[in-house]
Amino acid sequence: MRRHHGEGARNVLLPTLLDIEASGFGRGSYPIEIGLARGDGSRCAFLIQPIQAWTHWDPKAELLHGISRSRLLREGHPPIEVARWLNDELAASGIAYSDSWGYDNTWLSLLFDQAGMLPRFRLEALRRLLSEAQTECWAATKERIAEQHDIRRHRAGDDARLLQLTYKATLNLD
Repeated sequence: MRRHHGEGARNVLLPTLLDIEASGFGRGSYPIEIGLARGDGSRCAFLIQPIQAWTHWDPKAELLHGISRSRLLREGHPPIEVARWLNDELAASGIAYSDSWGYDNTWLSLLFDQAGMLPRFRLEALRRLLSEAQTECWAATKERIAEQHDIRRHRAGDDARLLQLTYKATLNLD
């Protein structure tokens, strides 16, 4: 984790957060967008071009994230490019955190398998970082921050940043 100089005078360690949007949930679903919120607070995201075998598409998921399959085919990056980018971004720290570890780890494994690569980092559950006090106020704090910062939900980069801002806001509760 890197040090982040916030509004206050003290340094706050911010974890790197990863979020994945997918074609749907369950069997046959695949990653369509991966976003990161880096330790310095910057964020980035990549759309993923589906391979021919990735055919599952849930219209309900599209309503949430607003990303069409045709847009992915036009603007998405091949899985190998996204896997390389993730390794380049995360190899130094060796770790990223997710609030939906079960789903995100499965989709990340699918991406790296398709790319024929191994991740040079591990994905951990965000809840491992949270104290009991943070967990108790997490949902309400997250909603407040989403409104304050006008964060567009269900886009990977924005969702990762929202998680990071929520983590930062709940840090001093112990």
